[in-house]
Amino acid sequence: MKDIRNIIFDLGGVLFDINYQNIIESFQKLGLSEFDAIYTQLKQDHLFDELEMGLISASDFRDRVRKLAKKNLSDEQIDGAWNSILIGFPPRNVELLQDLKSKYRLFLLSNTNEIHEKAFRQMLDSLYNIDILANAFEKIYLSHRVRERKPDLKIFERVIRENNLEAEHTLFIDDSPQHVEGAKAAGLKALWLQNGEWVGDLLKREIRY
Repeated sequence: MKDIRNIIFDLGGVLFDINYQNIIESFQKLGLSEFDAIYTQLKQDHLFDELEMGLISASDFRDRVRKLAKKNLSDEQIDGAWNSILIGFPPRNVELLQDLKSKYRLFLLSNTNEIHEKAFRQMLDSLYNIDILANAFEKIYLSHRVRERKPDLKIFERVIRENNLEAEHTLFIDDSPQHVEGAKAAGLKALWLQNGEWVGDLLKREIRY
């Protein structure tokens, strides 16, 4: 893959380690025995889409989870289960971004929500003495803030337009195949990170940075 000048990274599953099974098991323990039927990496209920697009508040989300569970769960119980998906941001990914920053324009594009953002920023603050994300990326796009989400074409077009990117010289990396296809539909070059491969190895193999 040649002539790459810009790289757009997904966050969870690419740079920030996550575990989907954790979140399923945590909510099952709270009484949502069929949580895996409404939330997976490939497909999720509209409730989670609405949260990721900032169409409902964290309070609304918690109230709807209580209705699904048919239990008076506390905010802390719900947030704890919801945030159990978050594992951490490995130091080698910090080093990777610092290395790439000297060679490419870097952007972050993540489907996330206000509860997760608060939690992962607290985790990053406890691990590092600088704002890792602000330091690494020219611009950050979080779905609940821009009210658009992957794999919709509009959010990819927005990143391209607002940063004057040439799609053919821009690489997008994500761990969800439907998001990779969305990026390709927008004219971007795209790679699907899978099978637990480290993103640094994928980049070395594909663009030989």
